[in-house]
Amino acid sequence: MFESEQQALAAVTSGFTKKTVLVVGDLILDRYLWGDVNRISPESPVPVVQLVHENEVAGGAANVAANLAGLGVVVALAGFVGCDPNRNRLLELLRGEAIDTAAVVALDGWSTITKTRIISGQQQMLRIDRERVPDLKITDQERLLAGIRAKFVAGDVGLVLLSDYAKGVLSDAVCREVIAMARAAGIPVLVDPKGQDYKKYSGATAISPNRLELAAACRTRATELEPLLAAGRELCRELELDFLAVTLSGQGIALVEGELIRRIPALAREVYDVSGAGDTVIAVLAAGLLAGLSRLDALHLANLAAGVVVGKVGTAPIQREELIKSLSAEQALEQSEKICSLPDLLLRVESWRARGERIVFTNGCFDLLHAGHVSYLEKAKRLGHRLVIGLNTDRSVRALKGEGRPIIREGDRARVLAALAAVDAVVLFDQDTPLSLIRAVRPEVLAKGADYTEDQVVGGSEVKAWGGQVALVDLVNGKSSSLIMRSIQGDRDRTV
Repeated sequence: MFESEQQALAAVTSGFTKKTVLVVGDLILDRYLWGDVNRISPESPVPVVQLVHENEVAGGAANVAANLAGLGVVVALAGFVGCDPNRNRLLELLRGEAIDTAAVVALDGWSTITKTRIISGQQQMLRIDRERVPDLKITDQERLLAGIRAKFVAGDVGLVLLSDYAKGVLSDAVCREVIAMARAAGIPVLVDPKGQDYKKYSGATAISPNRLELAAACRTRATELEPLLAAGRELCRELELDFLAVTLSGQGIALVEGELIRRIPALAREVYDVSGAGDTVIAVLAAGLLAGLSRLDALHLANLAAGVVVGKVGTAPIQREELIKSLSAEQALEQSEKICSLPDLLLRVESWRARGERIVFTNGCFDLLHAGHVSYLEKAKRLGHRLVIGLNTDRSVRALKGEGRPIIREGDRARVLAALAAVDAVVLFDQDTPLSLIRAVRPEVLAKGADYTEDQVVGGSEVKAWGGQVALVDLVNGKSSSLIMRSIQGDRDRTV
C-alpha cells in the first residue's frame, strides 16, 4: 500500500515536477528489426526472417531520459556520441521528446553505440552490437563536465541521475566530479550502477542495483536474499548513501535505509521483455522523489511502472497515461485487499508498528454509509497513522438493531468502507461487542462518536491500561442512518 495514495496520484497526473532532472551516462541507440519466420535457410540451418518493419528507440541513459520525458518531467541529458549517422538518429529521437541535448558531446573516433535486435513474434533471434569506445582523453572529459557545469549554473537542476552501462562515460573522475558538484549545490544524486567496484559512487544519495549487480558489488551470493540485503546495508554505510533500492525481479523491490529493510512485492504480470526495466525504475524513483513523495511511495510507483514496461517487447519507456491507468487498477485492488481476516490484520498491524505508526481503532455497523460516517472516519484517522474498522457481521447487526437490519449486507458494507481513503483495514467481527478484537489489535487510539461518554466505550479501560487513549469524535449534526431510513419510509408512505 502507498503511504499517501492521494499524493502519489497527484504527482503522476501533474507531471511530477517543474525542476529539471539531469541524466548523465552512456547513450545507446536501440534498433529493432521485426519479422516473421516461416522457413529454414537452404544455405545453412538457420531461420529466415522475413522483414516486416523496423524501428529505433533511445537506449541506455537515453532511455532513462525518455522515461522521464514520458512522465512529463523536464530532462537534460549529458553523454558521448560519435560523429556518425546513428548520432543524428539518436539526437532526433531525443529532441522529439523535448529532451535537452545541449550537454551531449560528439567525439571523433567514437562510435555511437548501437544495438540491433532481430525479433520474430515475441522471440529475440539475434543481437548485433556496434560500438567503438576508445580511451577517453582528459579534454573529452572536460568537455562533458563543462556542459554539466553549465546546467548547474542555470540553476534549474533538481536531481542528477547517473546511468552507468559501463561504456566509458561514467569514469571514476567523472562520477566523483559530478557527485561533488551536486553535493555542493544540495542536489540529490541517484545512480543506476554497473561493475563490481562502487567506490566511484561514494557520496551519492542512493544507488539502485539489481540483485546480481548488488551481489557482485558485495562479493556475496545472489541466491540468499536476507544476507544479500544485509550486505547492501553495509555497502550503504561504506559509500555514505542515504538509501539503497534493490530490484529483485519476480520478488519486487527492496528499500534499504539505515537499519530498516522494506519490501514492495512484485506485480503479477506477463513478462515479455525486461530490457530497460531498470531504466524505468530509476527514472520513476527520481521523478517521485522530486515531487515530494516518500522513498517508499516513489519506489511503489517505480514498481508499477516496471510492471507495465516488462509487458512490452523491446525497450519502451513508460508513459504517464500508462502509469495513471496502472495506479488506478492497483487502487481498486488495494481497496479490496483492505478487507482482511484477523490473522492477516495482525500481521499488517505488526508491520505498521515496526515503522512507528499509531493504530486507531473504531467499530460499527456502518449500514447505509453517509456523509456523517465519512466525516467521522476522516477525523478518526487524523488521531494516528492507520485506521482499522471493526465491522459488525449481519448476524451481530440483527442482534443489536432487530429484524430488517442491516439494509446492506456485510460484504457490500465492507467493500464500500474499504474504498474510503481514510480507511486502512476492515475486519468483520461476529460477537455482540468488539472487545476481543480490540484486545487482539491493541490500538494506541480507540475512537468512538461523541454521542458516547468515555465510560460507555467498550474496550476503553483496556486501551488505557496499555497506555493508549480513548478519543470521542464529534459527529455531523443531522446525519444518521436512522434519519435516512425514516426519510425513505416517509417517501414510500406518501406514494402508497
